[in-house]
Amino acid sequence: MMKAMGNLIKLEELEQFLLSILLFNQLDYAWWVLPVSILLPDVSMIGYLVNTKIGAWIYNLFHHKLLAVGILLLGFWLNNPPLTLAGVILFGHSAMDRIFGYGLKFEDNFKNTHLGWIGKKD
Repeated sequence: MMKAMGNLIKLEELEQFLLSILLFNQLDYAWWVLPVSILLPDVSMIGYLVNTKIGAWIYNLFHHKLLAVGILLLGFWLNNPPLTLAGVILFGHSAMDRIFGYGLKFEDNFKNTHLGWIGKKD
């Protein structure tokens, strides 16, 4: 049952990632901007250089879909293509991460996520 649920969640995330590609295609950017930009939200891992609490907070901020959708909608509302692009990238990246099992982080360890432990627990 747990495996089926995990597969269902991954399917939902895949659909959201595909939605981000569809939304990107509605913007007036060259195709290569998406693959070049899709990993930019991972720069937020720099907070882990300070400690796991700050690292998790910054990482989770940049990987939270509500923030992504808010930025995306604000970009549409203001007719601001760079802001809209930022929202699409944040949304698509978060969905892509969750497909691979990288969820929002708990403060104790980078590998401890809302989707479970990444890899083998030390």
